[in-house]
Amino acid sequence: MAEQLNSLEELNTAAGLDATPEVAEIPREPQRDKLGRSYATGKRKDAVARVWIKPGSGKFLVRDAKGNYIDYTKYFARPVLQMILRQPFETAGVSDQFDVMATVKGGGLSGQAGAVKHGISKALQLYDPSLRPALKAAGFLTRDSRVVERKKFGRRKARRSFQFSKR
Repeated sequence: MAEQLNSLEELNTAAGLDATPEVAEIPREPQRDKLGRSYATGKRKDAVARVWIKPGSGKFLVRDAKGNYIDYTKYFARPVLQMILRQPFETAGVSDQFDVMATVKGGGLSGQAGAVKHGISKALQLYDPSLRPALKAAGFLTRDSRVVERKKFGRRKARRSFQFSKR
């Protein structure tokens, strides 16, 4: 007669399987180029940022449309945008320890700041994998996928209709 099994553990025991398979977690390797830099691409709305970080004194340069590297406080003049760019370093606890060079294209200033922040976060976790849990918990490694909704035909904007007149 067949024996009745009441749980998954009993089934695994009857089948001769170990109930708790051990998963070997592979430690992440730092990814750096021959100059000691880490590279990552960040995206937000229509903006794409290419970011390089290396150990340094906290110098932060952004490449403008003419191809010149200027200080981020001049490129992102609003204090809110500057705060957004400093968030990954403060969360990881490595303020003023890395030099950043960023090239950003597309979108507006707000989207560009978000793209640079995303790129910095990804580059930091590639440079030092031990920073990944803090950046991941803060949500900096996830690309913000919200984009502008497209305009529909027969409407004034994406959702706004033309004024309706009954008579």
